[in-house]
Formats: sequence, C-alpha cells, structure tokens
Amino acid sequence: MSVLRELALPDDAAPRVTGPAVPAALASPLAVAGCATDAVAACLAAAAELSRARTGRLPDVAVDSAHVAAAVRSEAHLRDPHGHGIGGFGALSRVWRAADGWVRTHANYPWHRAALFAALGVEDGTDAALLTAALADRAALDIERTVYAAGGLAVAARTAAGWADPTAGTPLVEVAPLGAGARGPGPTPGPGPLPASGFRVLDLTRVIAGPVGTRMLAALGADVLRVDNPQRPELPLHMIDGTIGKASTLLDAGTPAGRDALHHLLGEADVLVTGYRPGALRRLGLAPDQVAERHPGTIVVTLSAWGTRDATWGTRRGFDSLVQVATGIGWATSPDGEHVGVLPCQLLDHASGYLIAAGALSALAHRERTGGASHVSVALARTARWLLAVSAERGAGAEPSAADADAYRVDLGNGWSGIAPPGTVDGRPLTWPRLPPAYGAAAPRWHS
Repeated sequence: MSVLRELALPDDAAPRVTGPAVPAALASPLAVAGCATDAVAACLAAAAELSRARTGRLPDVAVDSAHVAAAVRSEAHLRDPHGHGIGGFGALSRVWRAADGWVRTHANYPWHRAALFAALGVEDGTDAALLTAALADRAALDIERTVYAAGGLAVAARTAAGWADPTAGTPLVEVAPLGAGARGPGPTPGPGPLPASGFRVLDLTRVIAGPVGTRMLAALGADVLRVDNPQRPELPLHMIDGTIGKASTLLDAGTPAGRDALHHLLGEADVLVTGYRPGALRRLGLAPDQVAERHPGTIVVTLSAWGTRDATWGTRRGFDSLVQVATGIGWATSPDGEHVGVLPCQLLDHASGYLIAAGALSALAHRERTGGASHVSVALARTARWLLAVSAERGAGAEPSAADADAYRVDLGNGWSGIAPPGTVDGRPLTWPRLPPAYGAAAPRWHS
C-alpha cells in the first residue's frame, strides 16, 4: 500500500482487511471505498508498529470495509435520544449558479455567513433569492476572490485539469524532523493495553477531519484533550461527533492566562494536533518550530485545507466540500455533465483524519526508537489529489455490495448513539473511551 510506504511502515504491520470491496454507501465514480479503507488500514498499521516499538511484539490488527463505510459517514449516523440525526450543513452552504459556471459556498458558522452576505452587498437575513441573484450575476472566480477577501468561504468549480494544485510534488503525509533535541523532561509512558496507551494528545481542531483523527487516537488508547475557544463555540453536530472519546475543555488563548494554560498543557503532552491555516498559530507560539523550541520532543501534527503557504491558497480557510469543488472532484462526480456532483461521504475529511492518526502514531514509534520528534503535515487538498490519482489508476472498483451501518452502532451515553471506531487489535474491537461526549465540560488539565 502506498500510504504505508510514505510512512515507512513495514508490510507485516498492515491489517487484514475483510468485507466488500465497495460497500453500497460508498458507491461513486471515484475510488472512495478503496481510499477510505486504505486510510483506516494505514492508521491501524501505524498503531501496530507503535506497539512493536514499545513492546517488541507486533499485534494482530484487522478491519472490516463495511465498518469503514459506516465510520466515514459517522456524522450522518449520529442519533440523538429521540433517534433523530443532526443536520451538518446550513442553508447557505451549497452549490450556486454563477454567471459562467458554479460556485460552492460554506456558511455554517455565523461569522462565515455574515462575511458571505457582506462580500456580495446583500443584507444578512434577507430573502435567499437576493443572494441567488447576486451570485448569478458574477463570474465564479470573481465570487471566490471577493468572498475570501471579506473573510468568507466560496470556491469556483474547476475541473481537475483546471486546478493549479499548490500541493503538487508534496507527499500525501509529509513527515519531517522537528527540532534538534530529544524529548524534554518527564518520563516516557510505559506500554499499556492499547498501542497508544499512556500518551497525551492536545487537540486543537474543529469540524470533522482533525476530530476524527484525534478520536481514533483516543480509541487506540491515548488520553486526548480537546481545547476550544469559548468565543467561537462549535456547531451542535460537532459538539457531539467531534468530542467522542475525549475530554473537552474551553480556553481563550487570546488572553495571557489562557495562553499560559495552553502551554502548560502542551508541556505535558506527547502530541499536538492543530487544524488551522499554515502560520495562523504563530501568534500563540504554536507554530511547529516554536513548539520544538519551547516544548522539545513534542510531536506536532498540522492539518490544513490547502496544504500550502503560498500567497493565495495558503491564506485561505477551507472545508471538505470546498476542496472537492476546487480540485475537480465535483466535475468528476457530475451526474449529468451539467451540474457538479459530490462524494457519497466527506471522504477528504475522514480519510485525512485517519491519516492524521497514522502520522501521529508513526511519529510516536519513531520517537520511541530514536528520541527524535517529527512534524507531520496532512492537507485536504493532498487527500483530494490522492483520491483522483488512485481513481485514475484503479478505477472505482467492484460492484457495490449492501452493508448495514447499524451493525456498528454503539451507545454513546445520554441516549445518543453512533458508530464504533473501526478496527480490532488482537481480536478485540476498538471502543470509545470517555462516554458520554461532553463539549467544554472538562477542566483544562490532563485526566490521566
């Protein structure tokens, strides 16, 4: 598997994969099912290799592709105490007709919604028909530039050939040495019942990709503490789906006390995972080089949408739905050649999440053996490039097979239910710790 080679993982660490090649829920013109399974498999292989680095023994790991299909649609399968799901997209997060094509907007958060209206000169809260007219009167690229300049999010639909990929030539999962020294003060945790038992992960991510990666680390034994800004609360769906398996706390890092508290937590962490634009956390002392200097030996995992520091895309925010449209996935999945299509799940988010976990676990194994820390970088745009490349090489795969997602449903506490983490270790299914999810309810300290 190419992902294993990128992470320098040996073939014998790869998990056994069972189940249908293409579960029906992931049917697509692109190789969605294959990439989803490969990403989860890479995560489990990295977990096995970490266990070998800690104990000298390689555990048996396995995964069912039907379970993967349910897991990469976890937010769609989340159910409240009444058996109802929670919508993930606001009414203004959609594809719109522009004067010369299509444009995708993202306005789930109120501040992004306000920026979208302001950029187009339309009063927030007015009839959506006015917004439709404003968008239809402009070229797609002009909308993209104008909305981003105002602090909103909008992307013109491009073909794969028309996407000037800023990630070209970079690895799917980029791993580089971080800092010159070994791990700082404090003992290295001894091995426990799961591959990542005893390790602490500070989670500064939101929405889907980062939280998927960090909750998988929790399922594999890590103590994960998610930190959110109380001034920018998470959306209701992600307050639950994004905190499964973790402790969740609120800290305002814009204040000196909040920043000090954050660095105190980081000083006792093994891994920092962030989900912001390149360079955005430098003002808080949380850029990878700053972490290496102040907290030597800490592994840093950075997730971004566009995977670049260039003057255009490097300054832009992004989400899975936007990256799909920008990179050509929308046209590659078009149902009729006239309208842009969509993947059957938010694969860029979910696959990137499992790659985040794989990178973190692989870096921990490297640190166990050498003492050296690493900077792991994952980007939604790189995952999009990978999906398109695998699709061109392999095709979409076999005929879809039916699978029942409810076979993987578990109780999350307080009447909620969702999908269990995919995979087994030595024959034991992975489970979620710290249930029920409780957004922002934990004290800002490590709980192990």
